[in-house]
Amino acid sequence: MPNLFRRLLDVLAGSTQADLRRQIQYLKAENEVLRSKIEGPVRVTPEERARLVRLAKPLGAAIKALVSIVSPRTILRWIHDSDKRRPKKQKGRKPGRPRTPEQIRRLVLKLAKETGWGYTRILGELKKLGVKVSRSTVVNILKDAGLPTSPERGEATWDEFIKSHAKTLWACDFVQHRILTVRGFRDAYMLVFVNVATRRAFATKSTEHPDAAWVAAQVSELKAAAGNKATECRVLTRDSDSKFGRAFDDALRAHDITPVRLPHCAPNLNAHVERFIQTIQDECLDKFIVMGTAHLDHLTAEFIRHYNQERPHSAIEFRTPVGRPPPLRLADHPGTVRCRTRLGGVLKHYYRVAA
Repeated sequence: MPNLFRRLLDVLAGSTQADLRRQIQYLKAENEVLRSKIEGPVRVTPEERARLVRLAKPLGAAIKALVSIVSPRTILRWIHDSDKRRPKKQKGRKPGRPRTPEQIRRLVLKLAKETGWGYTRILGELKKLGVKVSRSTVVNILKDAGLPTSPERGEATWDEFIKSHAKTLWACDFVQHRILTVRGFRDAYMLVFVNVATRRAFATKSTEHPDAAWVAAQVSELKAAAGNKATECRVLTRDSDSKFGRAFDDALRAHDITPVRLPHCAPNLNAHVERFIQTIQDECLDKFIVMGTAHLDHLTAEFIRHYNQERPHSAIEFRTPVGRPPPLRLADHPGTVRCRTRLGGVLKHYYRVAA
């Protein structure tokens, strides 16, 4: 009986060791899979390193087959260093160069975005403010933010030109539309002007003969329509249409308006007025058979009133070009919704009537 009991204990003991071996094999395989998903070296804190060393020492040479987060040579060096009791690194300090304080980073980016300076000029400004940083730090901050490290030189970009002149910048172009006359269908022309900042539009009377004299005469109409307020016309962009000539530019300068001629085949540079022309054609003119220039002028005038006073624009936060704010929330602005129509219902404007 004692011999049988001893054999049973041996079987149980052997079974437990096998289970432990299988568990270790699984954990080792899982650890290798996890390590393969991590790019670059695994950084450990001094506390974690000490714990690994403490557990690795009793394993002896077997640690070479188990370690995966570092090379076997590294873990052996850690064990050797711990035996010599070398001084530990400062707690909490991450390896590598300390990160630049966020306050300095924001200041560097602020100077770069507001001035267009290069890194040398920014560095000098920081020194003047008492901020101690290196040249390479400024360069790296600019690169990380996707900003140029060299100063902006030469002429300003078109976007910068638009932003700096938007309030007094107007754009113009011709609208050509087919009209029915006693002589059959003819082409009629009118000049349209759009303020870049407010999107306010103005259109001249139409004509079948847009010669140089007629075009130059429309400058005074623009000057009167733009007014002398903050959005008065000071700069006017135009394309290279042959109907614009020297007389037109001279008339602009006589009214203190600077003409800017756009290059050939560049409609994107005149996008604001191009978009307005598409809008008036799609939403108004293309829905009618226009009977003469007087009819065309009437349709255009009604659309301009609707466009400036009633039609919200996403580019100006859904306000109208004349400055009316967007409607309040329903809870703050109760009342019945009414519809005002123009041109027989082609143009619709919805508004509230106080309850």
